[in-house]
Amino acid sequence: MIRIVAASSADAFALVDRRVTRDAGLVRRVRAIVAAVRRGGDAALARYARRLDGLDGDIEVPPEEVRRLAGTAPLDARRAVAACARNIRRVARAQLPRAVRVAVAPGVAIEHTVTPLRRVGCYVPGGRFPLPSSLLMTAVPARVAGVPDIVATCPRVDAVVAAAAIEAGVTRLFRLGGAHAIAALAYGTARVPRVDKIVGPGNRYVAAAKALVAPDCPIDFEAGPTELVWATSGARPEWVARDLLAQAEHDPDARAFLVTTSRREADAVRDQLLRLAPAGGAAAEALAHNGAALIAASRREMLELVNRIAPEHLATDDEWLIAQRPAAGTIFAGTWAPPAAGDYATGSNHVLPTAGAARFRGGLNAADFVRVVAVQRVSRAGLRGIAGPAVAMARVEGLTAHAASIEARVR
Repeated sequence: MIRIVAASSADAFALVDRRVTRDAGLVRRVRAIVAAVRRGGDAALARYARRLDGLDGDIEVPPEEVRRLAGTAPLDARRAVAACARNIRRVARAQLPRAVRVAVAPGVAIEHTVTPLRRVGCYVPGGRFPLPSSLLMTAVPARVAGVPDIVATCPRVDAVVAAAAIEAGVTRLFRLGGAHAIAALAYGTARVPRVDKIVGPGNRYVAAAKALVAPDCPIDFEAGPTELVWATSGARPEWVARDLLAQAEHDPDARAFLVTTSRREADAVRDQLLRLAPAGGAAAEALAHNGAALIAASRREMLELVNRIAPEHLATDDEWLIAQRPAAGTIFAGTWAPPAAGDYATGSNHVLPTAGAARFRGGLNAADFVRVVAVQRVSRAGLRGIAGPAVAMARVEGLTAHAASIEARVR
């Protein structure tokens, strides 16, 4: 079960600073798959889908089959999909950037236009179980942003995934997973259209493939194993333990930490974990290898440790800590905000930065699916007004042709 260590110790720093290094052999295999799909198109894609996804049939799920499948989903699942999508939609609408016009000076105006991307690819994991929630989290904000063409891939399309695809407005759905799905989305084949951006979580093969194609096709972010930090000095130990176990359930490499100023709290949470987690279970194993209870000497040290980790998920009941705006992909404030609820139903996105990327960005949102372009309008009088500083700056930088292009207009 989780270790208890001092937050300032070398052991603690070794744990929190650990970054997952990509297996060189895995990268070689992924590179070969991406190259084969790029070169061989649908034939290579179908070959990998049969071998790695167990595909038996066509790679695309036709619209009538999507509708038929969705109709077989249990009623409570369809209602849950609709409710979760409704909340995601509400949040996404508030996230969209607005077109603006700024009068910089007389005769000089800047307009920001907001244009949706033409086509996006949403990757939906399908390991032990397909994850329809990931389809909602990626496709719903894209639809809210006005993206007209949304292509989704999932290696195991079941009834609830089909229902989520309809609810989210997916245009085309493919039975594809892994690196070959990412390659098809990035470069296109005769069957799978090339997209403008790829979003969605996945396993190590998916993450490696996204990193490889990123120079040619933008991605949301290069994701690592999922992460949770529970920062508290007095939350209910059972609830904290259950949240840590829920996070560890995602992945054998999942990282879950308790950060506290109370040794008593750490002991109580560990006792609950021993009670709740079956010995040898996957979640318990993940916690034993990648989890810890870190004892901070003060709230300030607790904050410093959270910022050092910059976790994907931060749960805390400490309002002072929240007020410091710690680095985290998302923050669950208070004991009544379990991270598991954010995975599905709060409306905030569960596609989040990992491996320290929360230092510079938050989760996926509707703004990730638009282009904001500046239209610069300058009149004759406006150019005369800004020519002086523009020409002076050009000459300081030794760019005489720049200066001349302005001076030719204002003589």
